[in-house]
Amino acid sequence: MSDADTDAGAPDGGGETDHHAFWADDVADEVEARDPTEPIVVKGGVSPSGIPHLGHFNEIMRGYYVAAVLRERGHEVRQVFTSDDRDALRKVPRTLADADWNLVGLGEVDAGALGRNLGVPYTDIPDPFDECDHHSYGEHFTALLAESADRIGVPVEMLSNTAMYEAGEFDDVVHHVLSDADHAREVLSAYQDGVDDSYVPFMAQCSACHKLTTDVRAVDLDARTVDYVCSGLEAGGQQIEGCGHEGTATFREGKLPWRFEWPAQWQVLGVDFEPFGKDHAEGSWPSGRDIAENVLGIEPPVPMTYEWFTLNGEPLSSSSGNVVTVDEVLELLEPEVLRYFFVRNPKKAKDFDVSRLDQLVDEFDRFERVYFGEVDDDTIDAFAERAYPFVVDDVRAERVRIPYTFAAVLGMTDDPELREQMARNEGHLTDDTPEWAVDAALARVEKARAWAERMDNEYNYRLQADLPETDFEAGMADALDALADFVEAGHAGEEIQGQMYELPEAYGVETGDFFNAGYRLFFDADSGPRLGEFLGELDQEFVVRRLRRDG
Repeated sequence: MSDADTDAGAPDGGGETDHHAFWADDVADEVEARDPTEPIVVKGGVSPSGIPHLGHFNEIMRGYYVAAVLRERGHEVRQVFTSDDRDALRKVPRTLADADWNLVGLGEVDAGALGRNLGVPYTDIPDPFDECDHHSYGEHFTALLAESADRIGVPVEMLSNTAMYEAGEFDDVVHHVLSDADHAREVLSAYQDGVDDSYVPFMAQCSACHKLTTDVRAVDLDARTVDYVCSGLEAGGQQIEGCGHEGTATFREGKLPWRFEWPAQWQVLGVDFEPFGKDHAEGSWPSGRDIAENVLGIEPPVPMTYEWFTLNGEPLSSSSGNVVTVDEVLELLEPEVLRYFFVRNPKKAKDFDVSRLDQLVDEFDRFERVYFGEVDDDTIDAFAERAYPFVVDDVRAERVRIPYTFAAVLGMTDDPELREQMARNEGHLTDDTPEWAVDAALARVEKARAWAERMDNEYNYRLQADLPETDFEAGMADALDALADFVEAGHAGEEIQGQMYELPEAYGVETGDFFNAGYRLFFDADSGPRLGEFLGELDQEFVVRRLRRDG
């Protein structure tokens, strides 16, 4: 997270106001200015094409903060997230996730079955994982998304587009669009090529092969049906062929094309606010707004465009497999740190660099200290004061945050008592720290340990609980004893590090061999962290015993 936001709270909602410290307040102002009926509806949505990754939470989290501000202001709010699961599978993803969040390649599932279902809605494709209870591909990945939102603590209501179509919730809007098809075509033609007099803004689902087809030949508005030929559909510049079946489908047995479906969702759900990525801002939003106003006759919701973020410097992509899931991230971070990542300025591009998670955690810890007045920073004071209570579940001044990299150091040992003693030696825990705060602070250790193991970085070492077998020459043994005396005298880590360069010459041993002996004693390895500094963080009595080979 090398792009730490000095303007993290810069207000930048859907409008031009610039008077709030927190961008969600600006958006809430715009929503309130419309005098909406309640409940106010905040929406997001995604097509469940593959692994629900962290990028999908841009919409969920942006919506969450606006919903939270509106609730604080006394409004009833409904935050919904549509799974656009009647969309067709357009290509087979390289990586999938099972119900336990294990990422698997196509070789571990029936890739052929997925390939045969190109053009079929996600809710009509079997779950690729046999051991799951989900009825379809779409339900599988929607369930994972809902589980992720729950783990972050976001009370979002997941809605299935397929279920809404099947329940007839889109019937009236489909009827309206098809009854005014000439005007709908005219509006759409300004945004999409190939819209001619034969274009019908509806996709029927073939009753024979279950694929969607754009080849609609006739519309019966009274019966609310369409006649179709299963000619398939275009996806990603390629044509997915249909089976040639001719049939009749009801409005509930198909779907609107995306440019009509999105504003149709606004009408059906009564959406008041929806955030979306810059791809929609440059594409679907202009047409959606036009269709909403001039075809459906409704006011579009308050919009907010957010910047995408990258993962380790590369675009997130379910299909290519460059993803990180919420489940993975929460093994490495507390939920509030992840919520903080999304509370920052949505207009600023960011990189979620897993190798530098320590920077994100440090930034969050500082944000928290600014809120409690422990650090003065006039660049984020107002932002922290306003936004922090929305980031954490419980505002408690007694909370302690052990620095992430030091938590990784503590993770080098599995001994909980030694971990706590080391944290006390460094002053992070005191006799006045409540027991609940001690437990919460030390809970970060396992997450930092998981990060060190995942990245195999300089913290990925294991402190040996028992004395390794060693056989040192007399000079080396004497040098180690002298270092034990130095540590016992109460010197700090930097001083110990310096002494480790002084002692070898005095005892006639090589400096490299001396450090190697220390690594053997503490890690049973040839290398490790900066040893002197590390020893300064350990329990002094333990270090002295180990240097004297007493246990």
